[in-house]
Formats: sequence, structure tokens, C-alpha cells
Amino acid sequence: MTLGVSESQSPEGDLPADHLAETSEAKQIEGRSLGQIAWARLRKDKIAVISAIVILLIIAVAIFAPLIVKLNGFPPDQFNRTDANGDPLLNTRDGGIPIGGLWGSGTSSEHWLGVEPQNGRDVFSRLVYGTRVSLLVALGGTILAVVLGTVIGMVSGYFGGWVDTLLSRLMDIMLSFPTLLFIMALTPVIADRGQDLFGIPDDNRLRLGVLMFVLGFFGWAYLARIVRGQTLSLREREFVEAARSLGAGPAYVIFRQILPNLLPTLLVYTTLLIPNYITAEAALSFLGVGIKEPTSSWGRMIADASDWIESNPLYLFFPGLALFITVLAFNLLGDSVRDALDPRAGRS
Repeated sequence: MTLGVSESQSPEGDLPADHLAETSEAKQIEGRSLGQIAWARLRKDKIAVISAIVILLIIAVAIFAPLIVKLNGFPPDQFNRTDANGDPLLNTRDGGIPIGGLWGSGTSSEHWLGVEPQNGRDVFSRLVYGTRVSLLVALGGTILAVVLGTVIGMVSGYFGGWVDTLLSRLMDIMLSFPTLLFIMALTPVIADRGQDLFGIPDDNRLRLGVLMFVLGFFGWAYLARIVRGQTLSLREREFVEAARSLGAGPAYVIFRQILPNLLPTLLVYTTLLIPNYITAEAALSFLGVGIKEPTSSWGRMIADASDWIESNPLYLFFPGLALFITVLAFNLLGDSVRDALDPRAGRS
């Protein structure tokens, strides 16, 4: 007697065939979170992928700067008057302009991007080490601004009343300050007073900390306004009311219920704030109130190159190009992240 397979069962088991079909269909239409949708969009976005790769390369250059500089063997602060053959690198009769190379920049097999006028410091080494300073100041200032803006914005929006009024007026005051002028006035004063009071040597370590603090302190108010507005909306949502009804305190509701819903906004704002602070550091160093000699930074290099642009244009070109590429990559990535997290965008 031959046993057949029932039409209502699967040949591979005891489950009915129609049940397997329903299970397969359920898997196909399984919902995805906003994070999964955003990640899928970013992976398909060529501009976002290229921007992320460029940013990772720039971060790697900053981290491994000492190893990279060892490839050409010229420390960033070393004065180079002659090459390996003993031939002079600088024309002392012409104000210290580099001899030879592309556009009179002193480029060679030893100095890949040329040398600085007057002192012969290697441009490649200083450009690599300048990456560290620019990213460190930008990341430190961004972290401080995001933390202050997020906490103050959530507290203002959640509690309301006199707390909201007080913090909102504080935001208005901070937004009314001419930020650049205050930073230019305060940075050298704080750095010099800190050096006198605490005996910290003038090797730019204190100036780095002051730049990060001042940029972050004057940059939190705009984010706080955004966070406050979203918190006012989120505090009336059902999941917040449910947490309150179960006895959750304000700290739990703010940091465990409201904060996770603000992460997309904070992520987008962070990716857009970093390039602003990179540019701000370069501008302050260019104006002479940022990083001082001999520490290298892109803004310091651009400021020094302004006096030699006619005789050595590449001296200005390389730090300017590095600043342009870095800011552009962060801005493009920020735009892509914002589009990927937009729930109104297509979800194909």
C-alpha cells in the first residue's frame, strides 16, 4: 500500500502547506525600524558612502600621524636648510623662498608637498599633524555643545513653567551674543590667565582646551531650542504618560523615554556642527587667536601662507584643499543622514 502526501500538508513536515505560505508571507512583510530603514538608505547612497570613507581616512591620518610622518622622515617642527645631498633648500638672498620644485614650492622626492619659506619645515608633515588639531578642537567643541544643548533643551521642554521661561531667556541671551567677537576676545585672555595662575607652559595644550570650551559653550543654544521644541511635543505622547502613570520619575522619563526619540535629530546636528567648528578653528588660527607657533594647524598654515601666495602658491593650496575636502565630506554626510532619517522619504 502506497502512502501519499495529503494536499493540505507539506511534503517536508507535518505543517499544513497554507500555514507555511502564511509564515513566508509574514516574513516578507516584516516591518523595519527607522534605524534599519536609514541604514539601508545610507548604504545605497553613493555620496554618503564616499563621504564616510573620506572622513574615516581623515580620522585615520589624525590618529596615525606620527607613523605617517615617519615615511618621509621630517618632523613637523624641524627646520630644513639643505637636502640629503647638502644642497640648499631655500634661497636666502630672496627672503627664504624655496628653491626649485613645482611652482617654486621646493617639492622633491624628499619633501613631497614642498617646504615652508624661511624655515624649510616640511609641508606634508605639518599638514598631517594639523589634521589632529582641527579634528580635536571640532570634536571637543561639538561634544560639549551637544551635551549642554540636549540636557538644557530637554529640561526646559519637559518641566515647563518658570524653568522653561528661565532657560528660554538664557537661550535668547546666548543666541544674541556676537559669537566670533567674544571668542576672539576671550580665548587669548583665558589662555594667558590660565598660564599665569596654574603655571601651564605655553605649548598650546591650554589653548586647545580653551578653544574647545569656548566653541562648545557658545554653540549649545541653537540645539537647545530644537530639543526644547521636540521635547514639548514628546512629553504629551502616550508612552510618556504611561511611564508617569507607572511611577517613573522625571530623570527616567527624560533620559530613557524622551532622549532615545531625539537621537536622529542629535545625530544630524552633530554631523553638521563638526565642519562648522573645523572652519571656526581655522578662522581663529588665521586671525591669530587660535593655535600659536610651532604647533601646526590648517588655519595657522593658511595664515602663514598668505604672505607667500605669489611666490609659493602651493603653500596655501594644500592646507586649503585639506580644509575644503574635510568640511565638504562632513556636510555631505550630514545631508545624507538627514535625508535617510526623514520618515516622509520613500522607503523603497
